[in-house]
Amino acid sequence: MSDLMWDERAGGIVAVVLPASGTVTIMRWWVAVVVVLAGVVALPAPAGAAGRHRVCQVRDDRLTELSGLAATGSGYVVVNDGSDLASHRKIFYLNAGCAVVRTLSYPSRPRDTEDLGIARDGTLWVADIGDNDAERGTVGLWRLAPGARAPVLYRLSYPDGAHDAEALLIAPSGTPIIVTKSVAAAGVYVPVRPPTAGRTTPLRRVGRVALPVTTTSNPFSFAGRLVITGGAVSPDGRFAVLRTYADAFEFDVSGGDVVAAVTAGRPRAVAMPDEPQGESVAYTTDGTALLTVSEGSDPVILRYPLPGRLAVASPSATRAPPSSARPSAPESARVAAAGHDKDVISFGAILTGAILVVGALFLILIGALRRRR
Repeated sequence: MSDLMWDERAGGIVAVVLPASGTVTIMRWWVAVVVVLAGVVALPAPAGAAGRHRVCQVRDDRLTELSGLAATGSGYVVVNDGSDLASHRKIFYLNAGCAVVRTLSYPSRPRDTEDLGIARDGTLWVADIGDNDAERGTVGLWRLAPGARAPVLYRLSYPDGAHDAEALLIAPSGTPIIVTKSVAAAGVYVPVRPPTAGRTTPLRRVGRVALPVTTTSNPFSFAGRLVITGGAVSPDGRFAVLRTYADAFEFDVSGGDVVAAVTAGRPRAVAMPDEPQGESVAYTTDGTALLTVSEGSDPVILRYPLPGRLAVASPSATRAPPSSARPSAPESARVAAAGHDKDVISFGAILTGAILVVGALFLILIGALRRRR
């Protein structure tokens, strides 16, 4: 497998190490790297990091691979990503001080839980969608209705082959939306019908997300700005956020159409520099700030305020449906033409001139990132 060497001061990739048996020479990889990077014009690091502060630190040996986070009225809900330890494969409830107060087991073994979200009716969705090697025939969503004793598994299948994904968005309608971890332009997928337990529901591709480029520092340098690792929708349904290892990008949602917002809207960037391995993002229950947590031992929940944002009441804290409630119809597939201003540079525009060689670079980047869940 190929390895990368990164140097932030040098602007990214400084060396590519290939196995001795590789059929592609270092020179050919360097050509691909130079061509792509020559066309990249990075935006300055966005504002936002200056106001962040530590909320609390998680001190539990079971919580070392945190990949999903949601806020509740009394604390937080978190999940690890794929783990070989049964003690880690649970839904964990934390109090306001980040101490574990309750756990909930899955009725069967999940494969790779990467994100979670709470719908407006209080339903918890856990996204079992990780697939580092892109080999799964189906992915899963675990649905925990208010008052239920165990989550229910819904299996889903992509229309165009396996994908690795780490981001889940729950639309105001209750529709789950999966955003893949594809390099450059992530795919956006929704179920073709309300998911049903006991059978596989097809997914439908409804668009793609092309995020702006920044220079925000992070442990993975250039590669860390290329992939989406988490997502969330605000409690009032008016905003949606997607994050990379370096930044969060918030979109305005009109009429509850989250798909249109993330595929055609212009995002506002919030810098999240130098998080150890940031894979989670959530809104506070009043919608005035973003919360994040990284993988690793004794992780810290961080809070990033959203200036000028008015506090809202969390719908999930005020009403909850019977446990038999079903998810709503799929989110709209309407995707308007993207209208980014001139100062926002999408990945699609940046990589157009290097399309013939960019595949080779992506293989290197993916190989490096897959070793980091």
